[in-house]
Amino acid sequence: MGATAAAGPADRLGFKPGMVIQELGWDNDTDDELRVSVEDVIDADMVDGDYGNDVDAVLLWWRDDDGDLVDGLVDALTDLVGGGAIWLMTPKVGRAGSVDPADIAEAAPLAGLSQTTTAAVSKDWAATRLVAPKTVG
Repeated sequence: MGATAAAGPADRLGFKPGMVIQELGWDNDTDDELRVSVEDVIDADMVDGDYGNDVDAVLLWWRDDDGDLVDGLVDALTDLVGGGAIWLMTPKVGRAGSVDPADIAEAAPLAGLSQTTTAAVSKDWAATRLVAPKTVG
């Protein structure tokens, strides 16, 4: 059961053409194949932290030594529209900078987020989808 040529890593993240995706935490260790796949799917470049307008989703690259994950998640919420998701990209277990899944499970609710799913999108990076709970009223 192989993936079809049309279904790239970004498709597994639920990105669609026309979406505005903000990329935070980029560094020289990020997965370029995934980045290109995202930009191909949305048919645009991703925007950075200086964008200042609403974004549909955030791609947040995070390593164990990047600081406080709660702060990073709260910062990632700045431009995110209601109903949008943060895809937290962390190095897989055993890779340099890997983040303990328990740390993600602990940080998400402190940042006001719920962990919903994970996706296999990269050889070296794990993707965890975080969303803000729906507010009533």
